[in-house]
Amino acid sequence: MSNSEDEDLPQLSSHALAALQEFYAEQKQYTDLGGDDKYNIGIIEENWLSQFWYTPETALRLAEEAMAAAGEGGRVACVSAPSVYQKLRELHRDDFSICIFEYDHRFAIYGEEFIFYDYNNPVDLPEKIAAHSFDIVIADPPYLSEECLRKTSETIKYLTRGKILLCTGAVMEEEAAKLLGVKMCKFIPKHTRTLGNEFRCYVNYDSGLDREL
Repeated sequence: MSNSEDEDLPQLSSHALAALQEFYAEQKQYTDLGGDDKYNIGIIEENWLSQFWYTPETALRLAEEAMAAAGEGGRVACVSAPSVYQKLRELHRDDFSICIFEYDHRFAIYGEEFIFYDYNNPVDLPEKIAAHSFDIVIADPPYLSEECLRKTSETIKYLTRGKILLCTGAVMEEEAAKLLGVKMCKFIPKHTRTLGNEFRCYVNYDSGLDREL
């Protein structure tokens, strides 16, 4: 190629080049994850606008609750609740079937268990996801709004065979009860970062989360 042809090629600014290199480094980071490391909470960083990871202690409590509620050989759906999914897989429980429903494609590192999910299209799901095919659905709507809860509730009701574990703000208590028939639990979930709103768990069954430790 001649020098004149080189001059005709578009040149990236130093800022654009740095951004591109950062993107490729991030992609390589997720591609290189293997074994148990990819299930560590926080291995995929929070998007501070809509993602808030549970503390390891909270994720463990919710994972244990999901296993108890689903029963041996049960199916668990984690809807916008990746910390719980990661903790379930970290516990090496192969006797459970688990799916993670997420908008964030970074979680595609989890292979066939990753289901792309956009709450704006509540039941736009792959054919392999049959209605009422999960023993329990754990859901943490990404936004604290009635619209988001209402649409996420459509997904929850489509997926569950009955049991629901919802994690959302305390201000949504009345709306959650109306949409899903859930009640607030005594257990208070905690996050790795302080939230501006009080956060609570809600269930529609006799739950260990409603008993004092």
